[in-house]
Amino acid sequence: MEEPIGVTEAARIPQQWSEQLLEAAAWYAQERHWDVFPGTWLVAAGGAECCSCGDAGCAAPGAHPTRPDWAGQATGSAAAARRMWARQPGSSVLLPAGRTFDALDVPESAGFLALARMERMGLTLGPVTRTPDRRMLFFVLPGAAAKVPGLVRQLGWDAGAIGLTGAGEGHYVAAPPTRVAGRGAVQWARPPSRADLWLPDAEELISPLAYACAREAADARTRLS
Repeated sequence: MEEPIGVTEAARIPQQWSEQLLEAAAWYAQERHWDVFPGTWLVAAGGAECCSCGDAGCAAPGAHPTRPDWAGQATGSAAAARRMWARQPGSSVLLPAGRTFDALDVPESAGFLALARMERMGLTLGPVTRTPDRRMLFFVLPGAAAKVPGLVRQLGWDAGAIGLTGAGEGHYVAAPPTRVAGRGAVQWARPPSRADLWLPDAEELISPLAYACAREAADARTRLS
């Protein structure tokens, strides 16, 4: 595959859902050099989709690891990824953070505001995902998650209070086209491409992201008052 798998490139993705997931996992490993591992999958039960884990109250149905030692499952080999997904078609595509990337996690409304501003500023950007629970994840160089609280504090805000967090070592992110039952699919707000093979550092993006998050948090407080 020569082009990235993005939201608008459905014609390049096989129609069968399990094939979409398999091809995406292999592409991430081969073209982006991201480690991948298969997570839970969706099963039909009583006319609805449920998580393969069997927990009726699953917080992320069809989009979480299948076992505690998930980090050891991850592979950077496209061939190994194909074998994994062939054994269990339909498995979600999960990426361990802290290896080739970290992710800056923000509310979706703030993320779109910051993304537009950063593009106007001409900042170097990496891929950005949108999750079904209305969050956006900005891919940055590894090590960013540990820096987030301090960087945001230097700007005069508390990272937790404004909803800006980081996903680093020990965390994972769900990658497109993974679906979360009843909520929708993870999508690319900014698909990976050859132009962003080199990811930005957290310091380059933290100011516009923190500003957008603080603005959205203030607006939310105003609406509730």
